[in-house]
Amino acid sequence: MTVPIASMTGFGAAEGAVAGHRVSVEVRSVNHRFFTPAIKLPSALARLEPEVREAMRLRVPRGHVTLSVRVEREGDESAGPRLDVARLRDYVTQLRDAARELGLRDDLDLTALVRLPDVFRSDVDPSDALATVSAADLMPLVGAALDALGRMRREEGARLVTYLEERLAAIEGGLARLAERAPVRLVEQRERLRAAVRELADGVAVDEQRLAQEIAIQADRLDVAEELSRFRSHNQAFREALAGTGSEPVGKRLGFLLQEMLREANTTGSKSNDPAMQREVIAIKEDLERMREQVENLE
Repeated sequence: MTVPIASMTGFGAAEGAVAGHRVSVEVRSVNHRFFTPAIKLPSALARLEPEVREAMRLRVPRGHVTLSVRVEREGDESAGPRLDVARLRDYVTQLRDAARELGLRDDLDLTALVRLPDVFRSDVDPSDALATVSAADLMPLVGAALDALGRMRREEGARLVTYLEERLAAIEGGLARLAERAPVRLVEQRERLRAAVRELADGVAVDEQRLAQEIAIQADRLDVAEELSRFRSHNQAFREALAGTGSEPVGKRLGFLLQEMLREANTTGSKSNDPAMQREVIAIKEDLERMREQVENLE
């Protein structure tokens, strides 16, 4: 089965009714070398974490994935927050006693008091209704949120593929110009070497055979044909991976290929000894760096 290329960055959400409550599921993911889940469930649903984790693992091969579930009472205005006057009165008594003991001014303010813990409460404890919720009740919403995340990751992956193909085409253009310039550069280097030897000889006869050998050695040191050939081979493998013809996520393979491409670019640059070729190599390395930044986001 062919696996579409997907980004590791995405968002998905779903909501619905579960046990008389409105349940919202949100899931976010960012790039990471491995699958690393983070699950935030209400305490009444914490027992379902293993099932939620397994659903995430099956749908998201790589990435740091955060899934959160929020529960609200559905269609019951009486379930709204209520001011716990008894608790508030207890707070006031304790605070005034502390103020007298410490010799502080008694300037209690209602606005500050209502910020104290548990001053507001709900008449309905959601855990009562959620206690009977099973994995079969919750997992359809979890699955829907993960499906939405998957769609977004694939859409973003398609955009990244287009960008990478554009950069790869630019690199291939640079390689073509390098291949065109390389033999001309060798001829120019050979003529410069001949002229330099004759100038140093200052009229003394030059051993042409020895000179030819030195020129051949120099030409071999400067020849980048093998590097360009390997580079083109890596490009082809990269393009095939982008086509999504395999059955596994390709992010790691693309990262490895970029490392090999950079290696060939560095070797070509070190052997160039030619301003025009070095400019092309710099441009290629810049595009490789842009590609590396985006490949890190691919699954």
